[in-house]
Amino acid sequence: MSDNDFRPAQMIKERLQDRLRSEGSLSVAAYMAEALFHPMAGFYATKDPLGAANDFITAPEISQMFGELLGLWAAECWMQMGAPSRFELIELGPGTGRMMSDMLRAGRAAPGFLDAVHVTLVEASPALKMVQGQTLANAPVPVHWAKDFEKTPSGPAVVIGNEFLDCLPIRQAVRHQGQWRERVVTLHPEDQDRFVFGLGPMLSDSDIGYIAPALRKSEDGALVELRPGDQQQMEQLANRFKRDPSYALFVDYGSSKPETGDTLQAIRAHQKVDPLDAPGTADLTAWVDFDRLLRLGLDAGLAAFGPMTQGEFLTELGIEQRAAVLSKSVDESGQARLKRQMHRLVSPEDMGELFKLAAFSSDGLPPAPGIAPFSR
Repeated sequence: MSDNDFRPAQMIKERLQDRLRSEGSLSVAAYMAEALFHPMAGFYATKDPLGAANDFITAPEISQMFGELLGLWAAECWMQMGAPSRFELIELGPGTGRMMSDMLRAGRAAPGFLDAVHVTLVEASPALKMVQGQTLANAPVPVHWAKDFEKTPSGPAVVIGNEFLDCLPIRQAVRHQGQWRERVVTLHPEDQDRFVFGLGPMLSDSDIGYIAPALRKSEDGALVELRPGDQQQMEQLANRFKRDPSYALFVDYGSSKPETGDTLQAIRAHQKVDPLDAPGTADLTAWVDFDRLLRLGLDAGLAAFGPMTQGEFLTELGIEQRAAVLSKSVDESGQARLKRQMHRLVSPEDMGELFKLAAFSSDGLPPAPGIAPFSR
């Protein structure tokens, strides 16, 4: 841990310890919210974690092709909406701004797209907002920011979230003596300086509603993850999409069906570390349950599409053809680099299978491009 990380990390640690001494325990969601989003010392408030030299790297940082293909997807959605003279292109959790930069460059291929687009980045991190401003300083259209989705401008929209849902705080539940109990974070009974997991209160009937029916009778010891943030996101989309014809696309790592198991992980400097070690200095994420996400979308009144693997989606959008075009303007080493980038994005052994996507649209619009409708 660098000296620059130490002071915010100490602040988060002491704040959590004070809360635990007062409250006894915290849900995993409350712990994640403090560690990630505290406005003065949280992970996303104090640093730019993205890139090869920092904590983790995302698909847009691996290759320009990822953002370019998503830009073409967004342009196709715009045309399917009737090519309105103004529409909102909204990115949730836009990282360094690299993906939006690549999307806008690709958007030039659709006549009228750049004349119609109004870009809003939904970003909670002051550090990342600064990086995004630098990345998009020469963007072909003005770029605007909003602190949350509900503050974005109204109108027809295409909403994109790449590795956005995985960082929403989750709750965890453990099956214990035939009952579901909250998994909590507390202080070690013999070492008050350490955080440990423990069993909290039994879940209420409404809490159990977050657990997939197929998992509710799991054996003792089973752990399931509850993602209330996903439901909130779907409700926000539905409220907007009922007013304005829109599409949304989420790309993230996760499972295509409900599963038991602990997926909470912490990444610091590209290495997995203990999620309870030095909160505020590592990114905390958990797998997205795409089956649950899509069902929530349907329940909210949205048309739902997917799940689909990232490899299948990028191949459907033409990543091989795009790589071939780019290869014509580079030397052999550049061609080899493009081949490695494409392999990393689409190979089942790398990101191709682990990363999946789901799309949503207002009822009555044409289907989301390149993605089959979700079937319950």
